[in-house]
Amino acid sequence: MAELLFVRHGQASFGAVNYDELSPLGWRQARLLGDWLSSHDAHDFDAVALGTLVRHRDTLAGVREAYDRAGRRLPQATMLPALDEFDHRAVFGAFATHHADHPSVVAAEGGRSRDVRAMARFLREALLAWTRGALDAHVPEPWPAFRARVRSAADALTTSGARRLLVVTSGGVMSQLAQQALGAPDETAVELNLGVRNSALAEFRAGEAGLVLSSWNALPHLAAADHRALWTYY
Repeated sequence: MAELLFVRHGQASFGAVNYDELSPLGWRQARLLGDWLSSHDAHDFDAVALGTLVRHRDTLAGVREAYDRAGRRLPQATMLPALDEFDHRAVFGAFATHHADHPSVVAAEGGRSRDVRAMARFLREALLAWTRGALDAHVPEPWPAFRARVRSAADALTTSGARRLLVVTSGGVMSQLAQQALGAPDETAVELNLGVRNSALAEFRAGEAGLVLSSWNALPHLAAADHRALWTYY
């Protein structure tokens, strides 16, 4: 039975021109994760997979540094485009443009507000609109297509023949996998997505009917009291 440890990438550069690169804090999260993983004998992986995004590659690089220092082998990674995040700029931009009078859009100044609560409501409403098909004409990947893509990634991983896999991806992908494993409604996927932390871990195992969720949103590498400031969502 295959065991899969999924990692959400470290903090990206939210609000910057180029979002798709780790922030200095994101690099620290990735390296601390590597230190924790490489210090436990149970984390001998026979396969590694990741999406094609820079933040995925950088996160894995931070983990690999720790394995190299510890003199432990981490297999070469396989890139799977199906593990890439959905186009969040397209989804949020479409909602702000085509639902400009929605209260959450107004309160969040079309997604430009620095009010954390207003932005959280805006993100939630945009994602819900996406799941309901309200943005299909304005985004490159409708919700059903995203679901199918993530399912294809899960199928590729669980049929690879590997017994223990490390997978670096994004929050939307992990949330979609958790939704499918739990048989939960789309609204649950949205809430899981909004709540998953940077560099968080989720454990799955391959069951007869697909992936089975074993743990979710864990931060064992950031458990020390002085690491609480490293718990981030965006």
